[in-house]
Amino acid sequence: MDETGSGGALEGIRVVEMGQLIAGPFCGQLLGDMGAEIVKLEPPVTGDQMRHWGQGDKPSWWRVIARNKYSVACDLRSGDGQALARELITKADILIENFRPGTLEKWNLDPVELRKTNPGLIVVRVSGYGQTGPYATRAGFGGIGEAMGGWRGIVGYPDLPPARMGVSIGDTLAATYGCIGALAALHHRSKTGEGQIVDSALYEAVLQVMESTVSDYSASGTKRRRTGSTLPGIAPSNVYPCKDGEYLIGANQDGVFARLAAAMGRPELASDERYATHRARGARQEELDALIGEWTRALTIAELETKMVEAGVPAGRVFDAQDMLADPHFAARDALVTVADDEFGEITMQGVFPKLSATPGRVRRPAPLGVGQDSADVLKRWLGRED
Repeated sequence: MDETGSGGALEGIRVVEMGQLIAGPFCGQLLGDMGAEIVKLEPPVTGDQMRHWGQGDKPSWWRVIARNKYSVACDLRSGDGQALARELITKADILIENFRPGTLEKWNLDPVELRKTNPGLIVVRVSGYGQTGPYATRAGFGGIGEAMGGWRGIVGYPDLPPARMGVSIGDTLAATYGCIGALAALHHRSKTGEGQIVDSALYEAVLQVMESTVSDYSASGTKRRRTGSTLPGIAPSNVYPCKDGEYLIGANQDGVFARLAAAMGRPELASDERYATHRARGARQEELDALIGEWTRALTIAELETKMVEAGVPAGRVFDAQDMLADPHFAARDALVTVADDEFGEITMQGVFPKLSATPGRVRRPAPLGVGQDSADVLKRWLGRED
């Protein structure tokens, strides 16, 4: 794969990634997609456990989260490994880590000390509860952050225990906010020359996307509850049955609902006082969903999609991976990219987002298959070592 030429907006930025599993490495993936050079320090022999994660006979998650990265074997629990890490960090712009708070300090890699020899260094620290506070030293995984941040409590049906999303959203949100913090810190450094520490907590990243759940309670004592596939008061907005599957329709705005009603052959619904306004539709949510479901049940997904596109109603199929691979819009926008792979031959994965018009990111190199396979190359280029 071509690693030369324009590498994206962050070309020339060097990153040392000492994270493991998802939160730290996903932050590195985002920065790497935008052109930064990511040197991942992995435990010798075993490497990052993400190498073995995923589903199917041949898990492939590593191919996505480790793309655009170089693997250097480094035992951070040993004095020699710590010395090597410090030397690499003196050449880095950004350090990413997602160990439990206090671990770097225990390994003689205190960010405060690291920044004394590299004042421009930006340290992204992703953890369950943040670097301060009474819970800081507790172990924290994404699911714990989702629970504390409020996400788990509102996902699922009211008569069942809280459900989880099918992906590790707490980890990736914290990683994304860590990436945002790193970009903001780079801008600050461009003006002052000064680096800083970015503290991204799993529970706070989840809390940030919880909309008005806290303010609603603060203002009126209202608690958001688990409500299954709907959001109370927002109607119609649901997944509706068809002859051959399910289809999502979101027509909760007055004008859009009028277009949906016309497409249903029931234009009078838009002026019916029971459904004419946002509040009226929300008060009769179940009734309205049943009415729409009765209509959609007589149609195939393709027939319903044609009607929704013609009517200008926001709607769409519920995609799985097979649907994505076959869809022309995914193909037209390079939402999926195919990457050469030594084991699979080639493998398809999500592309690089968001899309920048002048400095687009891309997958420049596949994930390193061998633990430490790039050690000699990185030590020569970064540190001038020939041995």
